[in-house]
Amino acid sequence: MKPATLPAGNNPAQGFTLLELIVVMALMAILMTLVPPMISSALPGVQLKSASRELAAGLRFARNHALTAREESTLTLNVNGRSYKVTGRDKSYSIPDDLKIELLTAESETKGENIGAIRFFPDGGSTGGRITLSYGERAYGIDVDWLTGKVRILDVEPES
Repeated sequence: MKPATLPAGNNPAQGFTLLELIVVMALMAILMTLVPPMISSALPGVQLKSASRELAAGLRFARNHALTAREESTLTLNVNGRSYKVTGRDKSYSIPDDLKIELLTAESETKGENIGAIRFFPDGGSTGGRITLSYGERAYGIDVDWLTGKVRILDVEPES
């Protein structure tokens, strides 16, 4: 009886050739130089969208707090300090340094040039306003309707 043999090319002892290993290493080197710049260039856009969503969530929380607690509630934004605080929460939230911040609110809600608030009332209304976050050619406006207090995120043109 003859011992069983493996078909040609399927011998596990053969392994990879040196040329195959060099080709794989070259492809990995190319990918390692191309991929990180792609990821880092997309990061500011992700930060912008994330910060806009977090700010909108803070505004919605302030509105819900006013409705449920039956008392006025505010989101106070410090433009120079790059932070905001919401009534009903002890934490102060920060905004990434790369983003440009603009606040449009009622004059009665401003405290100096760099601090302002958007106030929500127990009936659901608000003082209204817009917080604009931008980076380069991309900008989001977080709008608060004065009558209903509804919060929306909109794509807007960045101001130069």
